[in-house]
Amino acid sequence: MDRLALYLSMISGGSIAGALVIVFFSLGWYTWWAIAMAAVIGIATAWPSAYIVSRRIKKNDPEWHPDHKPGDFGTIPPRNAPEV
Repeated sequence: MDRLALYLSMISGGSIAGALVIVFFSLGWYTWWAIAMAAVIGIATAWPSAYIVSRRIKKNDPEWHPDHKPGDFGTIPPRNAPEV
């Protein structure tokens, strides 16, 4: 469970979709299909990009010391478990 990636996915999804809408409009494609395609691509790439950024942030943080490895608690960790 990576809470930082959950927050970053909301930011990255909107940023990716917004950038694609700007690109499509710059190329003269002013249709609802362009907006829908940008939204679908933004939703599909939000989680993977946020996960990569989250891992990179945690890897470069000298104060980050996880107490356990991912998967030690099973699929759903306890509520008071430390961040992975």
